[in-house]
Amino acid sequence: MRAIISETTLIHAWHAHVYYTPATKPTAIRLREWVGARFPAALLGRWHDAAVGPHPTSMYQIAFSTDLFSALAPFLAINRMGLTVLLHPETGRPKDDHLHNALWMGAVLPLDTSMLPETERP
Repeated sequence: MRAIISETTLIHAWHAHVYYTPATKPTAIRLREWVGARFPAALLGRWHDAAVGPHPTSMYQIAFSTDLFSALAPFLAINRMGLTVLLHPETGRPKDDHLHNALWMGAVLPLDTSMLPETERP
């Protein structure tokens, strides 16, 4: 059993992974445009039109600071248009962040976290 982590200052950033299929890519494009227009400080990652890393399907990433969480997370929740979004903190523990510290909007997808390290390397 994991120990409780009560110190939220361990979170130094957030990632949102927006999942899509060929049929829903136009919706993913629209959401990405909305995020880019409303949150210029967020970093919009590359399009991955196939599974990459632990992610089971096509996706792109939105990386953002902890300061944006209170505005960007609710924006994604109400504007995701049926897309699945994985939202996770960056605490320096990639495997835990994707498996145990993650928030899902929509369907919970199976991740293959076997390639994720327990801790980030300096």
